[in-house]
Amino acid sequence: MPELSASAWEEFLAAFPDAHILQTANWGELKASFGWSVSRLRALSPQACGAQLLFRRLPLGFTIAYIPKGPVGQDWDSLWPEVDALCRRRRAIFLKVEPDCWDFEPQASPPPGFRLSQQAIQPPRTMVVSLLGKELELLERMKQKTRYNIRLALKKGVVVSPLNDINLFCKLMQATGERDRFGVHSPSYYEMVYNLFYPRGECQMLLAEYNGDPLAALMVFARGRRAWYFYGASSDVHRDRMPTYLLQWSAMRWARDQGCSEYDLWGVPDVDEQALEANFTTRSDGLWGVYRFKRGFGGELRRAAGPWDRVYLPRMYRIYSMLFERTSNRETGH
Repeated sequence: MPELSASAWEEFLAAFPDAHILQTANWGELKASFGWSVSRLRALSPQACGAQLLFRRLPLGFTIAYIPKGPVGQDWDSLWPEVDALCRRRRAIFLKVEPDCWDFEPQASPPPGFRLSQQAIQPPRTMVVSLLGKELELLERMKQKTRYNIRLALKKGVVVSPLNDINLFCKLMQATGERDRFGVHSPSYYEMVYNLFYPRGECQMLLAEYNGDPLAALMVFARGRRAWYFYGASSDVHRDRMPTYLLQWSAMRWARDQGCSEYDLWGVPDVDEQALEANFTTRSDGLWGVYRFKRGFGGELRRAAGPWDRVYLPRMYRIYSMLFERTSNRETGH
């Protein structure tokens, strides 16, 4: 099966308007500029099915293969032999699949030949906010304190508007990363993300300001019925004006204007709701620091299916897994 070009892959995705944004050709082009190589396959079966794979080079010519939020379509069984052949040609130690489905859905079990992995790249658990209904209904589904903070930001003169200054966005991201001790991408990464997705209407940067002072910014993505909050930052000034609450509300309103019915807040601690509610007031490490904020928007706690690993070189897979456990410090995936 020949690999598809970026344009051919986009033609294939046209039949799947709700495919995850991490499976788009533009996302593949982004990752190809930052250390990955990209391959795209389509199964020749009655039911259309395909996948965009990312390969990361390792020493001695080996690779790891990764399918983020895919495959796309039905009849995945017809696709795996072609994926296996490609992975073996690329000397993959293993293939990691993080499927675009939730753990309560029928396709959530690992396919034959895969094993359930504890090593996720994207955050497994998230909060998904329904955008259905009138704006007042969305606000009523939020926690009372969150509604109050949105209205407080408006009352205290916070203004949210579209942002096209990538340098300002990156400065806020850097300041937030240093303050909250998490890694951020390079300015060139955020610039490329914006330049790839904004012209297609699939991305927007928003800025919250007070009297001309930048307080907070975010980058939101939309495709089909779904929107995703991937990147956000805030300064240390005027935090009492609650700019991040109004900023998220503005992003949700933008997503509704794009026709989205779901808003994925992308990443909370990977524990069940009982543990989250019992511990969020006393913990602030890792994703715990944002759970208190995200829980207020009235979303539903969900966990993604997977990740699944398909191992081609078992001994090297064990070595890689041990190294991953020692060095992994991922917070937001992508």
